[in-house]
Amino acid sequence: MPRQQPAASYFHLHLVSDATGETLITVGRAAAAQYATVSPIEHVYSMVRSLKRLDPVIAEIEANPGIVLYTLVDREIAQRLEGRCRELGLPILSVLGPVLSLFQSYLGTETTPRVGAQHLLNADYFHRIDALNFTMMHDDGQHFENLEEADVVLVGVSRTSKTPTSIYLANRGIKAANVPLVPGVSPPPQLETLSKPLVVGLYASPERIVQIRQNRLLGLKSVPPDSAYVDRQAVSQEIAFSKQLCARRGWPSIDVTRRSIEETAAAVLSLLQERRREAAERQ
Repeated sequence: MPRQQPAASYFHLHLVSDATGETLITVGRAAAAQYATVSPIEHVYSMVRSLKRLDPVIAEIEANPGIVLYTLVDREIAQRLEGRCRELGLPILSVLGPVLSLFQSYLGTETTPRVGAQHLLNADYFHRIDALNFTMMHDDGQHFENLEEADVVLVGVSRTSKTPTSIYLANRGIKAANVPLVPGVSPPPQLETLSKPLVVGLYASPERIVQIRQNRLLGLKSVPPDSAYVDRQAVSQEIAFSKQLCARRGWPSIDVTRRSIEETAAAVLSLLQERRREAAERQ
């Protein structure tokens, strides 16, 4: 029988990891996001690699009962945590357990337990660091001279989430640059001669762009409210120019009006994978 839900609009979510806890945080937040009427109070416990380190964790769980998720390689530590949660009647789950069981059943071999194995300093890790350095160097139209080295170049008017999307892509190992399209300023000539990078236009509805810009100006307090920067007609013209440029150059465009950064990045990655697949088929 399902455990009765608490009447309060929040619940305690305990995330116990023998590494950084990033995996648990991602999984926990993804699951919690499906419940609009309740919010998690996160308790993150990282580097739990001994029973001594586990004791205060259990004390915290006892004081604030809730859901417990964990990634613990050491079986003794995991069993102690599971046993205490069962005594308290609390739900507990090894997040990687079902996935590892599936891998084991298919591969027919046992795992080699390694604490924090997903964070090893391997070639992929350094590739992502290199991509992040490239992206930061090429943010907001900087360093046009070696733009050809990018995997992806994002273009769009101000406030279309170019920078955060670029950083998200960089964390996936994609060298992403972004170039702003500014009213009255011609795009850099290097942009129109690119051959290796995938150029993608980002745009949003005028209403959304104006709303974001107005919120930004409230914090900056530097531009009068009647500025063309937040004038709907002027913004509409900016967006029209952006879409026309992309259409003329054959660059794909993505409407980011109702997309999160993750969703926009996923759409860019899909376009990039399709482009690479087509290039491989031509060879």
